Parts: sequence; C-alpha cells; structure tokens
Amino acid sequence: MTSLAKKGATATLMRRASAILIIILLCGFGIVFARLFYLQVYMAEELQQRAVDQQLRDTTVSAKRGSIYDANGNILAQSISVWDVVLAPANFKKDDENSREIVAKGLSEILGVDKSRILEMSHNNDSYYEVLARKVDVETKNKVLKFCEEISENNKISGVIDLIENYKRFYTHDNFAGSILGFTGSDGNGLSGIEYEYDEELSGDSGRIVVVQDALNSPMPYQYEQKIEASDGYNVVLTIDENIQSIMEKYVRQTLKEFKVKNRGCAILMNVKTGAILGFACEESYNNNDPFTIASEEKQKEIDALPEDRQAEAESKALQAQWRNKGVSDTYIPGSVFKMVTASAVLSEGVEKKSGYNCDGAYSPFEGASAISCWDSSGHGNQTLEQALCNSCNPAFMQMGFDLGRKKFYEYFVAFGFSEITGIDLPGESNSVWFNTPGGEYGMGLMDLAVGSFGQNFKITPIQMVTACAAIANGGKLVQPYVVSQIVDSSGNVVKSTETKVKRQVISESIARHMCDTLEENAISGGAKNGYVAGYRIGGKTGTSEKKIDEYGNVSKDYIASFCGIAPCDDPEVALLCYFDTPDKDINYYGSAVAGPCFRNIMSEVLPYLGIERIYSDEELKALNATTGVYEGMTREEAERAVSGDGLKADIVGSGDTVIAQNPVAYTAIPKGGKVVLYTDEESRKQKVKVPDFKNCSISDANFLATTNDLNICIVGTSLEDSTSYVKSQNIEPGKEVEPYTVITLVFNQDNHIM
Repeated sequence: MTSLAKKGATATLMRRASAILIIILLCGFGIVFARLFYLQVYMAEELQQRAVDQQLRDTTVSAKRGSIYDANGNILAQSISVWDVVLAPANFKKDDENSREIVAKGLSEILGVDKSRILEMSHNNDSYYEVLARKVDVETKNKVLKFCEEISENNKISGVIDLIENYKRFYTHDNFAGSILGFTGSDGNGLSGIEYEYDEELSGDSGRIVVVQDALNSPMPYQYEQKIEASDGYNVVLTIDENIQSIMEKYVRQTLKEFKVKNRGCAILMNVKTGAILGFACEESYNNNDPFTIASEEKQKEIDALPEDRQAEAESKALQAQWRNKGVSDTYIPGSVFKMVTASAVLSEGVEKKSGYNCDGAYSPFEGASAISCWDSSGHGNQTLEQALCNSCNPAFMQMGFDLGRKKFYEYFVAFGFSEITGIDLPGESNSVWFNTPGGEYGMGLMDLAVGSFGQNFKITPIQMVTACAAIANGGKLVQPYVVSQIVDSSGNVVKSTETKVKRQVISESIARHMCDTLEENAISGGAKNGYVAGYRIGGKTGTSEKKIDEYGNVSKDYIASFCGIAPCDDPEVALLCYFDTPDKDINYYGSAVAGPCFRNIMSEVLPYLGIERIYSDEELKALNATTGVYEGMTREEAERAVSGDGLKADIVGSGDTVIAQNPVAYTAIPKGGKVVLYTDEESRKQKVKVPDFKNCSISDANFLATTNDLNICIVGTSLEDSTSYVKSQNIEPGKEVEPYTVITLVFNQDNHIM
C-alpha cells in the first residue's frame, strides 16, 4: 500500500516536472521565435541598412560647377580644383592612442587646426568621414600627401586620412560685373546674380564612391569598389561683352567720384533689335571673390564709427545694399527721360496740337491747381512737340498729358511695359510703383496726370526704362531683355539658346522713326547735347527727377540724374541708360551735367568697338584730325611742303636750314588746319608758351584763345555748330608752360540747368 502510494506520488511529480519543462521550453522557444520574427519582419529594413552601413563606405564626389563666359568666350567665373581633408576615425585601432597622437600633431601643423579638436574627432570610432579642412589649395594638398606617405612608411599608419577633390568658385576679375555675376556660398550654391538665377544649370549632379569593407573595416580589393561619376554643370554664355562692360564700369565709377553720388549708379546698354544686354555696370559693386567684405572704404569707416551694438546690423545692411542690382531691383522716379514715352503716345493718338504748346514759365494744369514752373522761368513761348521735347518743357508736356487723358496715358504706360516686370533673367526684379490716388480714374488724380506726363510721382526700374527706349528705337517693338545667350554642356554642345522675344507692337514704325529723328535733334541742338559724339548720329533725352521720398521713407529734396539715348539714329543698334542716384547738390545734380557726359564717354568708345561707322557732318569733316608726319631731317622747304600735304600749317623757327625737332611730335592727331612748329636750331627750342584757362569758354572763345597763345585744341563733347556749350575741363592745367602748338583737349558741356 505504501509502495503504491509512493509510486503514485512519483508519477504525479514526474507529470508536474514534465509539464513545467514543457512550459519552460515553450516559453523559451516562444521568446526566441518571437524575437526572430520581430527581427526578420519588423526590424528587417533597419538591420539591412545597418549591415550595408558596416559593409559599405559611401563618399560623395562633388560635381564641377559650370563656367560663366562673356559674349566673346572669355571666362568670367570658373570652378578650380581644391581638396577637402577628411579623417576616418573608424580605421584607427581602438586602443592605438600613439597613432592618433602622431596624426593629430602632423595635421594640426599642416592645416592650422587645433590638435585637441583632431584628437577628439579621432575617437569617433563609428565614423569614416570627419571633415578637418575644406577646399585647401594644391600646396596644402601636397603637404598632406607627403605626410601620409611618411606615417605609412615610418609608423605603419594608413587609411585614416582622405583627400577628396572639391571645387572653389573663382572669378577672373575682381570687382567686375559684381551684381550681374553674383557669387556662391560655402556649399557651392549660387546666392546672387547669374549664379543664383542659373544655379540648377550650373550645379551639375554629385557622384559617389562606394567601397566594400571586410569584417575588420578594412577596404576590400579594388574590384569591389564602385564609382558613380559626377556630372559637371552646364556652362553659361552671357550677352555681356567684357570689353564693353569694362568701358561702362570705368565711366560710371568716374561719374560717381566726380559728383560724389551718395546712392550708387548704373548704366545699361541694350541691343534694341534683340533685347540682349551688352553691358550692365552697377556701381559701387563688390569683389565677387570676397563678397562678404564691404567694398566701400567710406561705408566701412562709417560702420566702424558706430557703437559696437549697432555695427552688426549696419554691416548686414551695407552688404545687402552692395549685392543689390540697382538696375533691376530698385525703382526710381524717371523724370524727363519719360517724355519720349509721352511724346510717342501723343503722336500715336493724333492729339498733337498743330498750333503748338505755349510756355510762359509756369502752367496751371487745371482750374484751382497751383501753377507748376518750367525749369526756364522766362518760358519757351510757342513751340512744336519736337521743340518742347528738345526744350524739356514741363508746361508743354502737361498740356500733352491732358490732351491724352488718363485712360490713354495709362494704356501707353502699360503698352511700353511699365506695368509688369520685363522678365530679364536676373533675380530680384521689381515692378513699377503706380500713383496712389484713392478713387482716381485708373488710379490717377488730375495732378498725377499733370506731373506724370513729364515723369514725376510714379516709379519704374532702370531696366524698364531702357527697354521702353529700345522699343522706340527698333520700330515700335517691345522686346524682352536678357543676359544669357546660351547654355552649353562641358563638350561644347548647345543645350539651350535664347531667342528674341517680341511682346507686342507698341507704336507704329513711322511714329518710332519720327521719335528717333526728334531725339537726334535733341542731341544736336537741344537739351541732350552733352551726350553728343562727333561722327555718330546720337539721340537722347536727359532726366532730372526729385526723389521726394528717400530710402527711409523721409521727405527728401535729393535728385536722380539720368540720360537715356540711342545710336545710330538712322538705324538704331543700341540704347543706353545712365542713372545716378543722389549726386551732391553742391556740385551738380542735373541729368545733362551728371549723366550726359557719362553717356557720351561710354558711346565714344563702345560705338567704334561695335564697328558702327562714323558719318561726319560738313562742319565735323572740316575739323577732322590730321596726323603729323616725320619732318625731322628735312630742309625748311621740304618740311613746309610735307606739313601742308598733311593738311596742317608749318611755323618754322630758328636760323638753321634743316629741321632738328618738331612739336607736336610725329604721328600726333591734331585738328586739320592746326599748326606744327619746326625747330631748325637748339636755341629756338627754348621757347615756351603758357596754357590759358579755357574753363567756361564757348567754342569761338576757345579757338580765339588757342590761336593767340600758339596752341592747338581738340574739341570733345559738342558739335562745331553749337554755341551754347562751354568748356568744362582741359587736359593740361592752366599756367603750365608747354612747347608752342601743343594740343590741349577741351571737354565741352552744355548749360548745366537743363532738365
């Protein structure tokens, strides 16, 4: 009985033990299976990625950014090879502090990086990519390579330092076309100008180098490496001509300095038939290779003089201002240059007064309105539309504005492209600012119409103005301006070309032709004479506008001086706007005086460069320069005949029979009929004459003064028929002693008070 009881108890214990064992096994294997299920199903993707990360080493290869070329194929911006120095901490043996010390010390000396920082990076055991220095030059790269060879040979250290090729943006000319080209950031992306506008085309696609690693994190043989080549960015070809751009920048900077212009200036030269921008000088600009340095020394001094807590904000504002493309992003009140638009509208609508427009010095545009004065307080009397434009007569243009009416004035404002951005391929283009008169018809009050007719109280951008002028010049077609002509790949294949885009016909060809003739007459005998260039059929219009509101929103009495014109007027090729924001009033602020000479100087160099033929008037032909020959060594009689044959007159001095010296020297250009002094002995060469002060002389007075003082003069900036221009400057200062018949260059300007 007892034995049976014992057997029963044992069997019960065995069953219980078996049950517990089964439960334990089920729980254990259940947990294992659950874990496996979790890892294989829920964690599968993450674990696969971890395995790939452990087995593969993936390095990005930078794409080479495309170059920017001028219209002649000259490189303006390119990417040059530099290198990133990279540390691979995972390739250090875990406890090898000696190797870390050697590497940190050596790289610190080469790169100028703090040694402790390198040591800290070297302990990131899971990392294969710690950047120590970016974009180092060839010299530094070679030092790093030599160091790698030394530690490999002497210390058996390898695989912990990488040199990865990168690129650095380089602009071939400092302070050249800054606002047009723009610049890139530290990551190589475009931040301004063409670099920003065409960033996608210039950037290219980065490549990759994928290396397979073994269980010890060492690279597998070369056959296991995969390289995906980077695709270089496209190259961009501009319409900008480097030579034209240099000429324009030179004269804009000269004007800024001469008239102490406070708020920068710009000049835009446009092919009127295609819309291509040939030159775009926006000064004071910046160095594209160093864009975060303030270009203006005066501005930097102003910032340095501020309290420290205000300097950062002032510096940021100054940088934003110098990066800003004034010709595209800034709006301004155009002033009298806009009269070419009003006159075109009046002629197109057939509302020109055949009886003329009377000006007695002031005009009240409507009943109850205050009279608005003309710049000439004595008045212009009765005048035709063409005469009114040449006189830049505000009363006459107010009458034209009211003859048009608000509806037609607004329609032509829109037609000439002022109500929309031009669409030029540059970033940050602003639109015009129309009148702000609540309840006025077409947003205009009667006074708005009056002053708007001569270009006041609304704002446009410089690029809008030169585009409108081009429409008058090309037969009435409004074309879209552009600065990129082509996009090409690294093999030179054209990916995209810009074609001329005509938006609409604004005025008829006959009206456009009439306006070109009127603008030409204005440059010959009217208010635009300061833009005249001998031998070229120049047409133009001056502008002097009141700013009214300054950049801070304060009422201002400052002015904007501008000059907008075309050439050659018989078949216009180019339009040029010169624009200067706030010249010093104590010097001069009129468009004719400030912007006119800049226009003239640019055109005098650009037109010959473009191959545009000179066509001289009869008076100009008489004054064409002759070139002196080599008269030394000739007898008196031979020299006199040779001088006469060259279209000049000889003044032979001394008692000798042979010419031993001459002035001007051989191959000097002097006006036809000018004199050459021929010396026949040493004693006669001692004779000198004093240069008189020609300033403010008319042409006839200057000729008389030169003749009586035995000097030759060269006239610049006016026609010989002009009796209203006066000498502004001379190339040799008054009082200086020179040889007889030295050529004095006189620069003429017209009356400085024409609007």
